[in-house]
Amino acid sequence: MVREKDVCWEYAEKLDGNKVRCKFCLRVLNGGISRLKHHLSRLPSKGVNPCSKVRDDVTDRVRAIISSKEDGKETSSAKKQRVAEAKSPGNYSAIKALMSVETPSPIAKIFPPITHMGPSSSNDGENAERSIALFFFENKLDFSVARSSSYQLMIEAVSKCGHGFRGPSAEILKTTWLERIKSEVSLQSKDIEKEWATTGCTIIADTWTDNKSRALINFLVSSPSRTFFHKSVDASSYFKNTKYLADLFDSVIQDLGPDNVVQIIMDSTLNYTGVASHIVQNYGTVFVSPCASQCLNLILEDFCKIDWVNRCILQAQTISKFIYNNASMLDLMKKSTGGQDLIRTGITKSVSNFLSLQSMLKQRPRLKHMFGSSEYSTNSYSNKPQNISCIAILEDNDFWRAVEECVAISEPFLKGLREVSGGKPAVGSIYELMTKAKESIRTYYIMDESKCKAFLDIVDGRWRNQLHSPLHAAAAFLNPSIQYNPEIKFIGAIKEDFFKVLEKLLPTSDMRRDITNQILLFTRATGMFGCNLAREARDTVPPGLWWEQFGDSAPVLQRVAIRILSQVCSTSTFERHWNTFQQIHSEKRNKIDKETLNDLVYINYNLKLARQMKMKSSEADPLQFDDIDMTSEWVEETENPSPTQWLDRFGSALDGSDLNTRQFNAAIFGSSDTIFGL
Repeated sequence: MVREKDVCWEYAEKLDGNKVRCKFCLRVLNGGISRLKHHLSRLPSKGVNPCSKVRDDVTDRVRAIISSKEDGKETSSAKKQRVAEAKSPGNYSAIKALMSVETPSPIAKIFPPITHMGPSSSNDGENAERSIALFFFENKLDFSVARSSSYQLMIEAVSKCGHGFRGPSAEILKTTWLERIKSEVSLQSKDIEKEWATTGCTIIADTWTDNKSRALINFLVSSPSRTFFHKSVDASSYFKNTKYLADLFDSVIQDLGPDNVVQIIMDSTLNYTGVASHIVQNYGTVFVSPCASQCLNLILEDFCKIDWVNRCILQAQTISKFIYNNASMLDLMKKSTGGQDLIRTGITKSVSNFLSLQSMLKQRPRLKHMFGSSEYSTNSYSNKPQNISCIAILEDNDFWRAVEECVAISEPFLKGLREVSGGKPAVGSIYELMTKAKESIRTYYIMDESKCKAFLDIVDGRWRNQLHSPLHAAAAFLNPSIQYNPEIKFIGAIKEDFFKVLEKLLPTSDMRRDITNQILLFTRATGMFGCNLAREARDTVPPGLWWEQFGDSAPVLQRVAIRILSQVCSTSTFERHWNTFQQIHSEKRNKIDKETLNDLVYINYNLKLARQMKMKSSEADPLQFDDIDMTSEWVEETENPSPTQWLDRFGSALDGSDLNTRQFNAAIFGSSDTIFGL
């Protein structure tokens, strides 16, 4: 009966003999409650398999019980002997150590702190860095975590606590601090919601699908101040069902308030036509728009499929693969380019292709000099077959002419992608950006009608069938930098779409009573629209803000203009980690884990969005990552390289700036690891 009082019996069912059944994984164990404890603790133990479904709070509790019992096993005679030894002459330090003895962690036993002679502050600093490094390596943390602003804030906060500070336990992090931080993030979103009555907001439906019929939809809400993550939904079971998807979008619109929603942006993976029709019929003032960044990327993707463009990309990749797969060549390339990389990793494959061609064209003189240098001729790789191919390509003027053409044609579309992918209101710019991009093609190929037509057919096809929206046209009409620009020729062509949008947003005659006079005030630049301040701000102030400052003489049109021009036109905000969202919706998770992970993702996504807003700078390129993707077609030669093969190519060139740490983490640790330890 005494054994029945053990607190761990609440996690097990007692069976006949000396057997127990774990209530979490239902495994039957021989050996009674003792083996159950080791099973639940998930600690390495001979002959006991760890439980795969036990909750973290139970594991922490059982580990504490095991630890306290092991500490109690020390005999009183042994304790007396240790104390006596400590009290012997010259053993004052041993007494101090005995008073503050703690069980070292497994990692501390393997890698003890540095204890060499020298200045104390120097030793402390090195030990601190060593401990941080071990924490990263033991827990498989991405190296890019060290770039996070919260990383240094955490270190500074801990240093102010002084000696003896202990970090919060797993249970405290998962309960107290999770709830507190979630409340703080939610309060921030509530503050932003106040501006929606004036600016309106855009619902962004960001979709992920795979070949196993899984479909996840992330809902974000964007307004001029910020973009917020709202929730993630597993739509796998009804992804092709228009009615269920329509009900889902209804619920999100109701969450945010139908009067606040100006538009919904969704990508083409959704049942676009059916859902869009439902929204338009049921919400008279809500627009459904395509994702501008997705459409622009598809245009670039189609460009890459043109025979001569594809051939140019493959030839350029021959050069980059030869360099990046040989350590000495990579060293020589970095030396020749002043430490710069030859290729770029973009947000999509097609963006990577054109950014890398741009970079290679810029480095052309240095590349040719490198392959002709004495350092290269003495290199062991100079006699390899790939070397002959690279030199032939570098000396081929037709290749470089093709590179120049690719760069010239793609640049206006890359510029458009940058404009719409930064998370800022850009709905008033997309029409002009597309018009200028098409004009640049006509200008570049003024003497080559065949190539001009090939590219324009691709652009027009995507523009007509996917990207063009009446809301984009109305935003262009209301954009002062377009309306008052004498060089713009398409104002007349978009006026009809502008009127259609007005009728949708102002559905009754009472609401439109004075609208004609207000339109004339704006188009003729009379009243406040024509003052010197308004004229000077046309090209320098965001159009939504311009209307807020100078549109008072046309109050109805002002409200419409602010709501339209305050919207984004793209789902692209920042790099998404879909494996995190897959973990939320895993059927293997119990309800507590799923709720916790939902909260964690809500916090994580919104903190990243907030950091993105704070760290925006004119120098940052939203189209490319800081690290090179070492598994891309611009580097990788084999289809399934092992992690060691992947690392071997670097040699002495292996440093943090050369590694895409996301790929490193996936290559070394695999992509199936659990997120947040849940």
